[in-house]
Amino acid sequence: MRRGFKAEAKRLALELRAEIGITAQDPFDPWALAELYGIDVYQLGDSDCPAEALRHFTIERPEVFSGALVPLETGAVIIENDAHQPVRRRSTTCHEMAHVILEHRFAATLVNEHGCRLADRDQEAEATELAGEMLLPFSAATILARRKKSNEEASLQYAISVECARWRLDSTGARLIAERQAQAYRRSRSFR
Repeated sequence: MRRGFKAEAKRLALELRAEIGITAQDPFDPWALAELYGIDVYQLGDSDCPAEALRHFTIERPEVFSGALVPLETGAVIIENDAHQPVRRRSTTCHEMAHVILEHRFAATLVNEHGCRLADRDQEAEATELAGEMLLPFSAATILARRKKSNEEASLQYAISVECARWRLDSTGARLIAERQAQAYRRSRSFR
C-alpha cells in the first residue's frame, strides 16, 4: 500500500458517505454507492452461470467466491455471491466499489492458466482499507472504543460482521487510543 494511503482512505470514505447522504455514525449502503456511480450489482444466483458452477459456488464451496468487479463494455458490473450472509455481501460490494472509486486497472485476465485469480496486492490492500473505512470509519471506531462497545455491538450498529468490527476496532488503533485517553484522564484526575 502506498505511503499515506490510510489517511487518504479516511478522508475519502467520509466524502463517499456524504455523497450518499449519511454520516460516520450510519451503516454504509454500498448498493446506494454503486447506483450513484452507475455500477450494476448482479447476484450470482440470478446469473446464466451453468448449474454445476452455480452449485459449486453457492452450495458446495461458497467460501471460494465472494464477488468480482467485471469489465463490461466501457464500464463494469459487480457480481456478488448471494449465498453469503448480508453482512458479507455488504463487505464484498464495498471492496469492489473501492476498486471503482480508486480507479484501479483491471488485469488483462481474471485468472491465470492454472485457474488461479490474478490480483495486484497493492490494489487489493488499498481496496480492503478503503472498504473498511467505508464500513466502519476510524472516527466512528474511536467513539465505539471510548464507549467500550463490544465487537458484537459494533457489528449490529454498522451492519457488518463481528470479524469486520473486530478488525476495524483493532487495526485502526481505536481501542488503544481509547485506553490511552482513559489512562491520561485517570492520571489527570489523580493529581487534583
